[in-house]
Amino acid sequence: MSEDAIRLVTIGRIFRRRWRLLAVVAVVGALVGYGASVLFPPRYTTSTSVLLAGQWEERELLTQAEIAASSAVVDRAAAALGRTGVSGSELRDLVGAKAADGNIIKISGTADTPEGAQRLSDQVAQQFVTFAARIAGDDTDPEAAAEPEALRQKVVQTNRRITDLANAADPGRTVESVQARTELEKLRTTLQAAMKKLDEADPATSKANLVVMGPAARPTGEAPPTRMQLIAAGALLFLLLAVVGHLAAARMSRRLRTEPEIAAALGSTLLGTVDVPGEPPAHRPEGRGPRAWIRRLLGVDTRWDLPTPRMSGDEASRRIRYRRVCARLRERLPAPRRLLVVVPDGDDIARRAAGQLVAEAENDPSASSSNRGHPMLRVVGVSVSQPMVPDRDVESGALVVLSAGSWTAGELAGIAEACADGGHEVVGIVVAGTVRARPTRSAGGPAQDAPLALAVRGHATGGSV
Repeated sequence: MSEDAIRLVTIGRIFRRRWRLLAVVAVVGALVGYGASVLFPPRYTTSTSVLLAGQWEERELLTQAEIAASSAVVDRAAAALGRTGVSGSELRDLVGAKAADGNIIKISGTADTPEGAQRLSDQVAQQFVTFAARIAGDDTDPEAAAEPEALRQKVVQTNRRITDLANAADPGRTVESVQARTELEKLRTTLQAAMKKLDEADPATSKANLVVMGPAARPTGEAPPTRMQLIAAGALLFLLLAVVGHLAAARMSRRLRTEPEIAAALGSTLLGTVDVPGEPPAHRPEGRGPRAWIRRLLGVDTRWDLPTPRMSGDEASRRIRYRRVCARLRERLPAPRRLLVVVPDGDDIARRAAGQLVAEAENDPSASSSNRGHPMLRVVGVSVSQPMVPDRDVESGALVVLSAGSWTAGELAGIAEACADGGHEVVGIVVAGTVRARPTRSAGGPAQDAPLALAVRGHATGGSV
């Protein structure tokens, strides 16, 4: 697993190199969102307000909101609308109520049509007002409702009796009559105060004053999620899953990226790294068949997780790296001999680097005049799935050339085992990487660069291979 931190440049590289695939994935997600919008028809939502007169505490308003959305109110509204086949739980999911500022309960209704949402909201508000009034005492048991009225009649009769007693008393003639009239007036005052308190404490008078503040407005737009929202959400979700899938695959990749890991897998010494100018996408080898055509169309035939090639020096600076590799190889061999240059099949970068190494070894001026000349090299391709190296005959030893980040430790171990089975010792490893070549100078170049230019298939600038 790669432990590299996920940076914004990594996300940008995914979008830049896999934009065709991401576009197709986003379109598929949009189609899935459209299919979801077809399965779930559009809904419309509207609301109406109910005013609660008087003084109400916050917890009392919350209680009234719960009552407005309760099954007792919703079932009555369903019966009034003729929705006898609709279950109470299903209709309760379409009705909502919440307490707002100013002693107002907002009741919302959702339906498949604007007219249905309007009727549902109005009917629930109407049933809520009726039900709240019944709870407060407007529509309670007739005997219980008649008791306050009977009490009021008794108080009226008592007031009349007090008046009669006061008139019957001899006004102002005796002290006893004055005291009796005073006591009767006190009794009348006390009864009036008691009835006033009774009227103020009556819940039917103080709490049942609910008013519907007009009919619900007919909705003009769909309730979320709308069809466009579902389409956009589907495209965004699939796009996000594709990016996360790329990142997860990169972090779970077991391809070796560093030179020490590659050297340890092959069990040999790293001789150096060389640069290969990147080729344009048109120069990549193309497969055959519809599967390869689809891969090229979606852009998945190129590696996205490889870093952007850095800008290299000129031809002479790149050639110096090859000369140094050849010099280190010559120092490791006791005597000049022929070697196999083993290149994994499918590694175009390594194949081009191996060709330049062969060209550099052939162009060594000391190869024919001194025993310390560069060894003679021959390039052979090896399949990583079934590695097979020619037996030891003219060549005695192998030089492995490969690119970083392309092969796993198991695949490289298989190549090393194939070399050992063929009787070849892995004398060194060369790691190749792509670079962006600078424009070639038209004049002033060294004459000895001409043979090397024939070994390279081109120096055109371009991205990674």
